[in-house]
Amino acid sequence: MPLTRITITVPASLVREADRRARRESRSRSWIVADALRRYVASESGPAAAADSGPVSGTESPAPPPTGLAEHADRARLQQIESALALSPSARLERAEELGALGRARQNRGRREQVIGFDSYEDYYRWKTGRLIGV
Repeated sequence: MPLTRITITVPASLVREADRRARRESRSRSWIVADALRRYVASESGPAAAADSGPVSGTESPAPPPTGLAEHADRARLQQIESALALSPSARLERAEELGALGRARQNRGRREQVIGFDSYEDYYRWKTGRLIGV
């Protein structure tokens, strides 16, 4: 399907909301705007029909199901929760302690090599004395 670039002017708050929704659904801003336009065109007579139909519950129409990475991440989270709930509370506590110990062990990997450049010996001297006195 060929694409066409358009320019529109909308309130900044609406753009922020569209960006939030795009991040939440792992979509682009263009996709969100195009989806809203698709839904508007597909409705019988746009927002006038919604206004005539009475009060709305205040919720948006449901978002399409996530695809790609978001779907895999959701499935992995659900599997992790289910496997954790299958354990006894004491087994969950032991697992948490193991993961905490593993995290602490991985943090202490030893000294890192670092290259720092200085414009003059005086700059180096100020840096070194600052490190010695804890500044």
